[in-house]
Amino acid sequence: MKTELEVAQPDVRLVLDLSGIIKEASFSDAIPEANAAEWVGRPWPDTVTNGGADKLRRLIDDASTQGVSAFRQVNQRFPSGAEILMEYTAVRLGENASLVAVGKSLQTVAQLQARLVAAQQAMERDYWKLRQVETRYQRLFQSSSEAVLIVTQQAECRILEANPAAARALDPRGDRELNLHGHSLLEELDTDEQRALLATLARTLEQGAAPSILLHLGPLRAAWMLRASPMNTERGQGFLLQLTAGRAAPSEFREAAEHFSIETLIANAVDAFVVLDADGVVLHANRAFADMVQALTTGSVVGKRLANWLPRPGADAAILLNNAFRHGSVRLFATTVYGELGAETEVEISVAVDNPSTPRCGGVLIRDVGRRLPDFDSLAGIGPMLSTLVQQIGKKGLKELVQDTVSVVERHYVELALETTDGNRTAAADLLRVSRQSLYAKLNRYGLEAVTARKSDGDDG
Repeated sequence: MKTELEVAQPDVRLVLDLSGIIKEASFSDAIPEANAAEWVGRPWPDTVTNGGADKLRRLIDDASTQGVSAFRQVNQRFPSGAEILMEYTAVRLGENASLVAVGKSLQTVAQLQARLVAAQQAMERDYWKLRQVETRYQRLFQSSSEAVLIVTQQAECRILEANPAAARALDPRGDRELNLHGHSLLEELDTDEQRALLATLARTLEQGAAPSILLHLGPLRAAWMLRASPMNTERGQGFLLQLTAGRAAPSEFREAAEHFSIETLIANAVDAFVVLDADGVVLHANRAFADMVQALTTGSVVGKRLANWLPRPGADAAILLNNAFRHGSVRLFATTVYGELGAETEVEISVAVDNPSTPRCGGVLIRDVGRRLPDFDSLAGIGPMLSTLVQQIGKKGLKELVQDTVSVVERHYVELALETTDGNRTAAADLLRVSRQSLYAKLNRYGLEAVTARKSDGDDG
């Protein structure tokens, strides 16, 4: 650590005669690669950049006549070629003796000033970006045809903002002169719907989303479907509520919605589903996952790591978990699942965590993509036709034989695509990566219009 004496040492010390000629010079270690001897015998004002020479002459005159000079800042050019901002002062030694000038480098101060200016400019840019975002938000909010409300936390549900569509939803006739700001949305609902809204907001806050619910608003008790999303407001936790015109659900639907079991749906899901802790250990799995990894029961996979069934246990599992628990989710991660009896399944994995801010576990959906497309490599179906073409050697030229072979293979794949898509021409064109017009031309060329006769143009989209 530097002592006070070391801190007070000047970076440049010069001994001058009264005319400003340098007689002695010494530099501190802060001056890069400087040879002080090169300055001896030179006028001091000649060692600074343009504009600084006049300052040094005034400094020399002040020290010669008054005994001491004020501080002056100049850009000093050193023998190494470096230019550094310096602050100098000088004193006279005796009546007709020499002058002693000392200087301190202001390079650190200049760097700090440059950083301050850059920071101020960045803050101004961020401020204007924020203003632009806020302006766009207000325009979208006000012009949206969908009714949108921003309310405070679920205990109060007081309206902070409402767009014109929301105002019309709560007061369609405009005869109540309702002041929406600060108005509690709960006052618009009966007791049952108040409980439903509070439960929906609590679930939204806990899980990030919740199913839409039916509410009746305004003096006309019009039906609206409400969907909630959590958001931060100036008053803390709040919610964005989106309202779309709805109608009362049938009693059968309401009863089913009240009694369905999420656990049963997951257990019977076609796609594999597992719940992992932060270390990648399986906490819960459905039957589809057990079948995929060739386990006897779902209980036999609980307590094991998901990495046991991935091709690179130290890589794939780590990538999935790190990204999921850091960003909240991972979508469509392509990899392979290896069963305990040797089966290999090409899959896409998506992961979502329970709480993005403090995740404790994650839900993993694993979809088998290996059977999406048929095996296009097999040419068994066109073997007899190719054999017929072989018999044409000598009867047709090479160019005609190649064209006929291409036509046979092309027709085979067009038929296979139509079969795969159940005759849907739009889907078949996408599968073959050709335009619909090109596919129609091939259907006409090979007389395959009848294959798609059972599909109307409406089915093609």
